[in-house]
Amino acid sequence: MDIKIIGAGLGGLTAACLLAKEGHQVTILEKNEQAGGKINEVRADGFRFDTGPSLLTMPFILEKLFERCDVEINDFLDIEPIDPICRYFYPDGSQFDCYQEKEVNIAQLQEYAPEDVEAFIEFNEYAAKLYEHTKDAFLFNPLYGLSDLSSLNLTDFFKIDAFQTVSERIDQMFETELLRKFFKRFTTYNGSSPYQAPATLNVIPHVELAMGGFYIDGGIYALVEALTELAEKLGVHIQYKTEISAIETTNGAISGIRDSSGTHHSAEVVVSNADAAETYLNFLDEKDLSLLKQKKMDRLEPSCSGFVLLLGIDKTYNALEHHNIFFSENYRHEFQQIFEEKVMPDDPTIYIANTSHSNPGDAPEGGSNLFVLVNAPYLSDELDWETETESYKRKIIRTLQERGLTYLEDHIVYSQTITPKDFYQRYRSNKGSIYGTSSNSKFAAFMRPRNKSRSVKGLYLVGGSTHPGGGIPLVTLSAFHAVELIQRFE
Repeated sequence: MDIKIIGAGLGGLTAACLLAKEGHQVTILEKNEQAGGKINEVRADGFRFDTGPSLLTMPFILEKLFERCDVEINDFLDIEPIDPICRYFYPDGSQFDCYQEKEVNIAQLQEYAPEDVEAFIEFNEYAAKLYEHTKDAFLFNPLYGLSDLSSLNLTDFFKIDAFQTVSERIDQMFETELLRKFFKRFTTYNGSSPYQAPATLNVIPHVELAMGGFYIDGGIYALVEALTELAEKLGVHIQYKTEISAIETTNGAISGIRDSSGTHHSAEVVVSNADAAETYLNFLDEKDLSLLKQKKMDRLEPSCSGFVLLLGIDKTYNALEHHNIFFSENYRHEFQQIFEEKVMPDDPTIYIANTSHSNPGDAPEGGSNLFVLVNAPYLSDELDWETETESYKRKIIRTLQERGLTYLEDHIVYSQTITPKDFYQRYRSNKGSIYGTSSNSKFAAFMRPRNKSRSVKGLYLVGGSTHPGGGIPLVTLSAFHAVELIQRFE
């Protein structure tokens, strides 16, 4: 079959490898000059930065991908556990290191939060049960047709804690602010607010705490390089600097793609790794969508975006691990500003990935490469990035200096800023979001756009804006689902 894939992000590359392995003729049309989508990197002045995901979870999903393509993942990637997984800094000066070993975490809590030790153990058991109830019913299931539902244990749907928020459940279980903030922050992994998202998302801590956090030697972008190499070995053609302007149809079925130069690319099947809203609202003609579908897609709430600083510095800070979180004082107010007021938070929680801690080659000798991320609202009229960028950059640097990274400003030898506007312009993500669609309502996580279009025959969708969600493991699963549905329907 002649299959065209829009976008060489993780979802597009994964689908390409799986489809080419089955003998299909596969071409990827990529807007930018290199593969990866939001998994990307910057190299400058001796520094290397991952500019997208920085933590890998559920590596067994990637192992399954390489296995399906009849190759060994170890021949392409060196995946290493990170310990501690992350270091957390609190406004009162306290610090918590989250380790792979549960017993080590409990030992710390007996010192910092003794009243919550039992609750910590109970929460981990609760999160493990959430995973058991959701993995087959949600993660590993296309959830497309009756056949997908018939094999499910429907009682699982009543055990996923969807009727209260992440924050409400955590506040019920924990007394200390240390653990309340710690567990609420996992909701940001898919760009949602713990004060709006259902408690079902408390499954996310289980994935990290029980299954572990990992890093790819050489950087997360090594995954893109590996998949690009594998795709090309399997016969996939990747055409860069080709921006798509339309998906073409005949009598409600795919007939091809048109790029911005007006060139027609024939196709029997199209797999779109573009944002689902972009795919439906901008690539398809209005005649291909019902008014109801158009309104539904237009109402999709994007995830939050991000404000990123890439800071190359000529020193190291002993306080920093590979992953670091500096919590804000008022967590609820921070999320209110991001999701309700749609402005940058006055007092942001700041994440720093310091990959040179594990890979010294990511920075010149004696230096560090700091990827600094603050959650930001998706694009709206409330915020003008043309005027906001420099002042907010200074604010973050000032805050980090106050939180222990003394004289940081004096040691910056390279810097680059990435705003929500940049995310939109480079990746055409919905309103500059970086995690696809938010999960800020009871069943939003279960209502993401499916991996097969019901409107256009031969159109399939992958990526963080589709089922089952954002992040490396779930985007990889979206491609598995799309390929399964192609096998089922084409």
